[in-house]
Amino acid sequence: MLHPTTASFNESFDIPDIVQALRDVRLTSLEQRHRRNKPPKLPSRKSLQEVVDGLSAALFPNRLGTPGLKEESVDYFVGYTLDAALRELNTQIQLELRYSADTGHDKTPSAEAAFNKARAFARTLPQIRKLLDTDLDAAFEGDPAARSLDEVLVCYPGISAIINYRLAHELHQLGLPLIARIISELAHSATGIDIHPGAAIGEGFFIDHGTGVVIGETAVIGRHVRLYQAVTLGAKRFPTDEHGHLIKGSARHPILEDDVVIYAGATILGRITIGAGSVIGGNVWLTRSVPPGSQVTQAKTQEHAVNETAQ
Repeated sequence: MLHPTTASFNESFDIPDIVQALRDVRLTSLEQRHRRNKPPKLPSRKSLQEVVDGLSAALFPNRLGTPGLKEESVDYFVGYTLDAALRELNTQIQLELRYSADTGHDKTPSAEAAFNKARAFARTLPQIRKLLDTDLDAAFEGDPAARSLDEVLVCYPGISAIINYRLAHELHQLGLPLIARIISELAHSATGIDIHPGAAIGEGFFIDHGTGVVIGETAVIGRHVRLYQAVTLGAKRFPTDEHGHLIKGSARHPILEDDVVIYAGATILGRITIGAGSVIGGNVWLTRSVPPGSQVTQAKTQEHAVNETAQ
């Protein structure tokens, strides 16, 4: 924290004038968004990081929980940690629901509505753990450098990002897009892996190395898919309405069927389908669907582009 100090000579940063100017700009911005009287409070990134840490510890108590945890104390630890994490999550859900009501001019949501969402989310945790076990297995089996599942869990950035994604996706499904996005962005900041919580990802998902991976909101990924660093599953274009505004929520990202492998630096754009069992080589730029069992390399995409031009 910064602390003011006494200047040794006559210095001035004109702080009162700057504070007033910032106030004027802030109030103008609030007026334009019709929030002058009561700007809504947002969910807290810091609090949600604590929630994710608590949920992760409850999901994997022997590896991500308290050091030295004894077997006879595991269930107590899980229950205590879950209770604390879910209570804080409930508080953050109330903030999001109030924010959404304010921006949408809806009636103020009840505390019961927030609690029901928190409870519904809590019931998904056993299934989330089962999915994460398949992700851990995929990482261990897919990386010859991995010595154990424990190493994969505590060391691999791809697994850290997938844990956040699995939690965030369930919250997104429950109608909490802001909290979900914050949780996914916490992982993005820490790992360099950007997975939108709206994406649908099947079991046994493995991101090797991971830095620079981008997975868009409407991407659909099947079972046992493997991605390497700097892979982009993005949108080819952004459709607009008659007023020139971007159309939100349209299906604009790729579909990857089961058992697809995409190597480093590949860019796959648009609502195209990569057939089951296909392998996409490194640095490929792909904007067309390919059938199951395809093997696409830079040389093949260049040849395809030449043939299309000749036609």
